[in-house]
Amino acid sequence: MKIINYIKESYSELVQKVSWPSRAELTNSAVIVLIASIILALLVWVMDLGFEKIMTIIYDSLS
Repeated sequence: MKIINYIKESYSELVQKVSWPSRAELTNSAVIVLIASIILALLVWVMDLGFEKIMTIIYDSLS
């Protein structure tokens, strides 16, 4: 009985108490996350290129 009550209460909470975003809000949020992910990926790529150049300079000076 506890499991059935839990499921009923969970369903009731999801239907009545949770505020679901509209399709437009969800789309805007997804676009923001996509843009932020691309910017972060570009930042990591630029940092990787920079570290590669630094390491190349260090190793070339040692040999």
